[in-house]
Amino acid sequence: MINNILLSVKQLIILFFVFCLLLSSCKNFHRNSSHKNISSASIEQGRQLAKLYCQTCHQLPDPSLLNAKTWEKGVLPEMGPRLGIFKYGSQQYPRTLDAYIRSDFYPSAPMLTPVQWQNILDYYEATSPDSLPLQKRKYAIKENLPLFKVEIPRVLHTNPATSYVKIRSGDSMHKVVAADAFGKKLYFFSSNLKVLDTIETEGPIVDIDFETSKWLLCNIGNLNPNNGKSGTGQLMTINSKWKPEIDTTIAFDHLQRPVEIIAADINKDGKKDYLVCEFGNLKGALSWMENKGNNKFERHVIRELPGAINAYVEDYNHDGLPDIWALFAQGDEGIFLFTNTGNGDFEERRLLQFPPSYGSSYFELDDFNKDGYLDILYTCGDNADYSVILKPYHGVYIFMNDGTNHFKQKFFYPINGCYKAMARDFDGDGDLDIATISFFPDYIHQPEEGFVYLENKGNFDFHPYSVPQAEMGRWLTMDAGDIDGDGKQDIILGNFSIGPAMMKHKIDWTKSPPFIILKNIGK
Repeated sequence: MINNILLSVKQLIILFFVFCLLLSSCKNFHRNSSHKNISSASIEQGRQLAKLYCQTCHQLPDPSLLNAKTWEKGVLPEMGPRLGIFKYGSQQYPRTLDAYIRSDFYPSAPMLTPVQWQNILDYYEATSPDSLPLQKRKYAIKENLPLFKVEIPRVLHTNPATSYVKIRSGDSMHKVVAADAFGKKLYFFSSNLKVLDTIETEGPIVDIDFETSKWLLCNIGNLNPNNGKSGTGQLMTINSKWKPEIDTTIAFDHLQRPVEIIAADINKDGKKDYLVCEFGNLKGALSWMENKGNNKFERHVIRELPGAINAYVEDYNHDGLPDIWALFAQGDEGIFLFTNTGNGDFEERRLLQFPPSYGSSYFELDDFNKDGYLDILYTCGDNADYSVILKPYHGVYIFMNDGTNHFKQKFFYPINGCYKAMARDFDGDGDLDIATISFFPDYIHQPEEGFVYLENKGNFDFHPYSVPQAEMGRWLTMDAGDIDGDGKQDIILGNFSIGPAMMKHKIDWTKSPPFIILKNIGK
């Protein structure tokens, strides 16, 4: 009797789950206007297949993140080859094959049947919106920022491609250093923005490590997306007459499109090693170059995936070993913590993960609530890939640390195409304000997004401001520092006038200055 009752209960449970499955398969999906006739069965099957296949390489993207046209014409054709699908119907899907990306980079055979691939297409193309919603801002950007006075350098050249800017607060002579990518030159300026020196470089300089007496230049090699290994770390010296000179010695080469180099004694052997963000394209890595002495370095890979865009060396657990915080911004986007276990080995932990459409661009470690734990300031806004549309989730974020390196979003301010943010106490009131730049702003409706200053009013209430001169350039890079020794944080914005743009601006950036200074004139 008891066995019969138990059997009946099991049957009811099975029937209940079958009913739930059928109910799920018959879900009434909301469809956009161009895909009204797509069946629910195909959409549901596509949803299940997306869970199975589309999150093997990155976070599972929700259809609502992009509009239907972008899924159909931009993203999905690029994803097909990753699943061994190179042609579907009459459409040939793009794939990259070069000396570094061989044919075995892609699956040798389709991982899905044509029907299954169509299911995935139906899911993303039918349930995504016809257009993305507009930004939702608590405060509009005001073009009134008396805290800063804009200053323009005395050097002007057409087609500026400023790939790096730095305010050298501790340098008594070279207060500003700027690199021009296409001109392959480094410029050195005094505090009144007069050119002191100009030197030619081997390639586009995108970062400089000033840690030692010999500066290390990060030469990206080929600036445009590629899988080559033409990047280098090259030394530069300042001679006894305070003149910069390129050292003929290459510290290390064959780097995969490096974008940042940081000096640190990674293995604690007393010699200066270097952490390298090799952004790459389809291939890349976060790696470190072990100093073997006599200008010899050995490369060690920490994470062999593309997209390493910036990093920090910070001993978070106070064990005397340098740990690494790094942002990856290509496909599998996220912020990672690499705990140093000794001998140059690391344990990897993902702190935050973002969908690939976010276009992660930068992050900082800052203590916003002064509790002694590092919080994360993060920006996303790279719009140069396969989804070239304005996105309401692009902007600047703050993620708070709970004390155990678990992070929760506390603040978001939308900025189209946001590329970098720096938290400093610019107004001297004891809390952190935020300066941001955008490389892909909405130039038609709100060009002031190019530069936004977020003044901290307390309790994570930030008020946005800009300056009219924000429209003078297309800001790819930014730095903050005390340029004249008055104890206040100034800002420099670098104009990269040449490059892919979603929309044209009324100002010809190619005739604008290579950078501008926002001189802090606050009390």
